[in-house]
Amino acid sequence: MSTAPKRSSTTILATVVVFLTLSLVLYPQEGFKAGVDGLKLFWDVVFPSLLPFFILSELLLGVGIVHALGVLLEPLMRPLFSVPGVGAFALSMGLAAGYPMDAVITSKFRKNKLCTRIEGERLLAFTNTADPLFMFGAVAVGMFHSPQLGMLLAIAHYISALLVGITFKFYGVRSEHRHIEADIVRADKVKGNIFKRSFGEMMRAREEDGRTLGKLLGDAVNDSVKTLLMICGFIIFFAVLFKVLSLSGIVPILALPIEMIFRMIGLDLGLVQSFVAGIFEIDIGSAMAAQTSAPLIEQLIIVSFIIAWSGLSVHAQVASVLTGTDIRMTPYVVARLLHAVLAGALTLIFYNMGWGQTATEVFAPIMPMLAAVADPSMQHWGLSLIVLKNWFLIFGAVILLALTIHFFKSARFVAWSSRSERR
Repeated sequence: MSTAPKRSSTTILATVVVFLTLSLVLYPQEGFKAGVDGLKLFWDVVFPSLLPFFILSELLLGVGIVHALGVLLEPLMRPLFSVPGVGAFALSMGLAAGYPMDAVITSKFRKNKLCTRIEGERLLAFTNTADPLFMFGAVAVGMFHSPQLGMLLAIAHYISALLVGITFKFYGVRSEHRHIEADIVRADKVKGNIFKRSFGEMMRAREEDGRTLGKLLGDAVNDSVKTLLMICGFIIFFAVLFKVLSLSGIVPILALPIEMIFRMIGLDLGLVQSFVAGIFEIDIGSAMAAQTSAPLIEQLIIVSFIIAWSGLSVHAQVASVLTGTDIRMTPYVVARLLHAVLAGALTLIFYNMGWGQTATEVFAPIMPMLAAVADPSMQHWGLSLIVLKNWFLIFGAVILLALTIHFFKSARFVAWSSRSERR
């Protein structure tokens, strides 16, 4: 009985692999072109934007800065999302650099015992976000030729991600109480001045790591390049996979149930193919949706859904990154589906409320910088520089908010203590 599922799954997997191999043999030229397009996407966008952040995250973890920041950010992340303070580092990196940056950092947190399995799954649920450069540059400017739409997509995307995080705050509460991991680093167990605690945590983490600067830097570059090459492989594979599935007639079959759903909810049927493409790969699906003749709001809903879902290509990257940890993929996939539904619904609501135009007027000073991402000359050094600037801006704001909450609570406690003494 126990071997039946394994045999069944193996048979199905073998059949699929043989079919895909035969499809690639039948369509070698189209498969090659799709692979080249995937490689170009990786080399022009993914590699220059993610490599500095991969190396930076390794160095920050190695020298103990992330551990120190965890103490400072605990007052914000623990009450809001039920994750440790270091989760803000994964959140800010995900916001600035996009997926799968958050999964890489969450995996390192789990391996370094900075979070429990449940906390890692919660963290992964809402930090898996697209970066602003993709939404403003590739989608809004490159596909829709309108930077203003980027603001609408970004607002819906990030608000829905935070809603997913708040929802997952209650995920795994009973299991968490039953299984307490004693070796997990807890920043909130230590009392005293928050800055002294932060510095002490940094020194403790640095002593535990023990690597020299040369060794640390070498490991950071080596691990980062390995991870990026893995991501490159997934991008190329899924680009070729979707192409051969389309040519072999599988995609139209997969589109039949989606077409029925679109008829029921009144969406343009011309968006069905792009939706199916987006299930596999975010860039292909978004580009196809923007090229349809469907009403603009329906295009935006589908694109917002696809961006939040992030595609099976990204899911495979996340699964590969999480190898070696006990973090499960099922909560992640559920969170992606919830994020996608919320993002699509909020896009419709905010579009009808005119939030996109209002937000564009508020953030008018930075719109030229965001629109500049579509300029080919910015696809290398300029891309990394803008992403780095975004990260400093986002993370600085998060730290400021966390410290404000901490000192506000401290001031309230002091005032309450004074009143109690007078009584």
